[in-house]
Amino acid sequence: MKIVSWNVNSIKARLEHVKRYLNEENPDVLFIQELKGLEFPTSEFENIGYKNYAVTQKAYNGVAIISKHHINIELDHLPNDGNDEQARYIEADINNLRVINIYLPNGNPVPDSKYDYKLEWMELLYKRLKYLRDNDISFIIGGDFNVIPEDKDCYSPSNWEGDALFRPETHAAYRALLNLGLTDAFRVFNTKDKQYTFWDYQAGAWQKNNGIRIDHFLLSPLMADRLKSCTINKSPRGWERPSDHTPIEIIIE
Repeated sequence: MKIVSWNVNSIKARLEHVKRYLNEENPDVLFIQELKGLEFPTSEFENIGYKNYAVTQKAYNGVAIISKHHINIELDHLPNDGNDEQARYIEADINNLRVINIYLPNGNPVPDSKYDYKLEWMELLYKRLKYLRDNDISFIIGGDFNVIPEDKDCYSPSNWEGDALFRPETHAAYRALLNLGLTDAFRVFNTKDKQYTFWDYQAGAWQKNNGIRIDHFLLSPLMADRLKSCTINKSPRGWERPSDHTPIEIIIE
């Protein structure tokens, strides 16, 4: 089963990119983030054989699952006090597999209420994943985490000091997720540095490979046992008018 995550940076701007990717790569499930709008092109994907479900928001955020298989929605937001209206979370059962698609808050600038929100959101995510673990529900969580885990996950660590994606508090919150017993799928098969999922549009970042790794798949223990591969597919970043992110792909036995 091939499961993919991709921040498309506007589904309106990148619809043809997503359809091309589905046609060329044939994933079973595709998570997409940063839809940037209330409307989602449901019929466009149904016409090519993919069911889909989206949580949208005017102008910002937004997450969707596109799947060959039936999508049984469990949650369309993180359990909270009901005040969070940002579209950042989908949890579903697909083909007897619990999957979670997230678009974790960026958090910049720091210090600011946006960074407080990022850390609060990560705490809510921790509580949800702990609940799943404690109730013996195996899961896969993927998406744009907006977290650079280690120095080797960015082209120049000194350039990211103080950034919300790289602050000590962010790292601590991310490690808390891993300490639930989760596995960073990419690092199972790839230990080298300079392997990224995001390159800025400016200053020739793509051409120079000045990137960061912020799109991740984390797997609970039983899912980690079924993991066969995890790769970053850089091809879509080289297409005309691309997203600044590129897909990360896993294969589950």
